[in-house]
Amino acid sequence: MQKSASASTLGPGGLDLSDMFFKPIQNTSPPSPTKRRTKISVIGAGNVGMAIAQTILTQDLADEIALVDAQPEKLRGEMLDLQHAAAFLPRTKIIASTDYNVTVGSDLCIVSAGARQIAGESRLNLLQRNVALFRGIIPPLAKYSPGMILMIVSNPVDVLTYVAWKLSGFPSNRVVGSGTNLDSSRFRFLIADHLDVNAQDVQASIIGEHGDSSVALWSSISVGGVPVLSFLEKQQIPYEKETLEGIHKAVVDSAYEVISLKGYTSWAIGYSAANLARSILRDQRKIHPVSVLAKGFYGIDDGDVFLSLPAQLGRGGVLGVTNVHLTDEEAQRLRKSAQTILKVQSQLGL
Repeated sequence: MQKSASASTLGPGGLDLSDMFFKPIQNTSPPSPTKRRTKISVIGAGNVGMAIAQTILTQDLADEIALVDAQPEKLRGEMLDLQHAAAFLPRTKIIASTDYNVTVGSDLCIVSAGARQIAGESRLNLLQRNVALFRGIIPPLAKYSPGMILMIVSNPVDVLTYVAWKLSGFPSNRVVGSGTNLDSSRFRFLIADHLDVNAQDVQASIIGEHGDSSVALWSSISVGGVPVLSFLEKQQIPYEKETLEGIHKAVVDSAYEVISLKGYTSWAIGYSAANLARSILRDQRKIHPVSVLAKGFYGIDDGDVFLSLPAQLGRGGVLGVTNVHLTDEEAQRLRKSAQTILKVQSQLGL
């Protein structure tokens, strides 16, 4: 399928009306050379990919969005559906193709393509079905946009971010996985719901694997700037560790619950990816728990592994990893999470 966009040749014989519709201004100067357009490419036009594209579009994060998928009819339908909403949205050029050359010159490429997760299926079980797919996706993206930031959303996201890093040949700061950014949002929601406060006033993170071995950082949770656990201890308010573990388990199980109810997850990960895109492209330098090359941090030294750590994001991609204090138990669980991912990676032969 050829790439497609709205046409301006509406006149007889294909006459370009755009040159006739406006009377040009005389003695103009060219646009500033520092003024540039922002382009985001989304790979995979399934439920997740289109939720990401729709959220990016409504939040006015790009001047151009390119969609790539292997199914030309569905892809064109999705492109047209978004284009037809032009009167209600910020002006954004939307193009689509099955050919990766449509992504040329991208600032950010977001990969959501992959096999759909089945209800009850572990994220790690998706791996072998997706690695082969990535071999056909990552090299052409790197070829057409050698200076872009590469964001992986497909599951299992940590291992596939490692795969993308290897296949792209990019420096590690320009390859990032969505990781536990969404898990942390779910975590904040559950804590806020438990305490009856706004989730934006809750500072809480999940790190490690985006999955069953993730680590909840209870020691650093705060609400309105008040450290929760130390406050409870100072006020001699008892709490049970099982209650905390129950909240963490609810975070881990929440995606499975959504999948069992509606068949897939889409909207929350769409907002999560757009949240990361904003921090990167607008150089917000915000801290997000995302999947980064973790070797050398928090005692993880056994090999190259991507997992979620609190990282600062900006126009250069991953700018650094925050030195958050971990308890001995949290650090031990994080290293165990790294071993879980490394064990799977060892079977890839990359």
